[in-house]
Amino acid sequence: MGDAEGRSRWSRRGALAVGAAAGAGLVVPALTGQAYAGEPPTTDPVPGPGSVPGPDTVPGPQGMPGPAAGAGALAEAVRAPYIARCFEWGARKPKFPPKIWDRRPIRILVHHTAGANTTDYSVAAAHRLARSIQAYHMDRNGWLDSGQHFTISRGGHIMEGRLWSLGELNGGRRVVEGAHSPGQNVIAIGIENEGTYIGVDPTPALWNSLRATCAYICLKYGIAPSELYGHRDYRNTICPGDRLYRMLPRLRSEVAGLLGRRLSRTEAEKASWPLLREGASGAVVEAAQYLLRDAGTLHGEPDGRYDDRTVAAVTAFQTAHRADDVNGILGGESWPELARTVHAGSEGDAARAVEVLAAYRKVESVPDVVDHPVWQRLLGTGGSPVPVAEDPPGVLDR
Repeated sequence: MGDAEGRSRWSRRGALAVGAAAGAGLVVPALTGQAYAGEPPTTDPVPGPGSVPGPDTVPGPQGMPGPAAGAGALAEAVRAPYIARCFEWGARKPKFPPKIWDRRPIRILVHHTAGANTTDYSVAAAHRLARSIQAYHMDRNGWLDSGQHFTISRGGHIMEGRLWSLGELNGGRRVVEGAHSPGQNVIAIGIENEGTYIGVDPTPALWNSLRATCAYICLKYGIAPSELYGHRDYRNTICPGDRLYRMLPRLRSEVAGLLGRRLSRTEAEKASWPLLREGASGAVVEAAQYLLRDAGTLHGEPDGRYDDRTVAAVTAFQTAHRADDVNGILGGESWPELARTVHAGSEGDAARAVEVLAAYRKVESVPDVVDHPVWQRLLGTGGSPVPVAEDPPGVLDR
């Protein structure tokens, strides 16, 4: 998510009234009600059977993995990591009760905080981190509580982020609405990882805790271990950093291993949109410039340089398309709108973008219809498609 990268805003999806969630399987408990997590355990934080109210089965999106998809032959051996509840790290009371949706999430989003790569790996430092994130999200962003569901410090300490997230995870049937990524705040569990991972890898302690946390989330919610993504897959952001993002195929494979499963290379690697920002150059930037000129926001000849002119064109495109992240960074939110479908025999700048990429990749023939999967292959990414499912109506994104 990245405090330094985020902006306080109501998204276009968040303009829907709270009442729109009525009848959509939404539960809004009182702040004074049960948090559903029980007393802090000494070994295993999973509550006993029946301690979380709710139906045995919960409807989910069509065509998504079912409740058993995350479990493998060794799933019963997966132990729940210790996760400090909100009161343990000194959380403030939320501004109003978080919403609990009567449905399971279908994916996990990995974030970095974009803060300092501290060498203080203590529990006290982890708790200070959680409090500082909550203060930023509540006081600067105007959100009701911490935006993410869980937080992991560089020392490997795992903490509940938004109130009730741990209790609902332990129950495995419902999810607390977050605010970590517009469009993904109900259907995705957000995990903040302390630090900035553009040029360095996360600490071994953080990595091991991230693996364990993802495995437990997959086990409890029935999320397939292939369904782990970076924030940039759905937004125009550097988060979770170039290095951590490139480690996601490894994360998927290692989480699958903890669950007793084995992922193919295609399952572990996901198709993606390249993240372009100021200073980038080359054929991919040139193709993006042709697409921006096709959209009417770039003027002059494409030159393959992501300079001030290109930043301004991307910003104008994002503004025109009411992007949640209007920042001049071309990422997973804007690429799907910019890379429009091109048919064989078409002329114009979009077709020229296809030609530039085909020549750069030395592709002898291009399909008659260049849709998103074809665009991604031409742009240099492969693997299985990234699903485009978004939150149901009624999410406030705060």
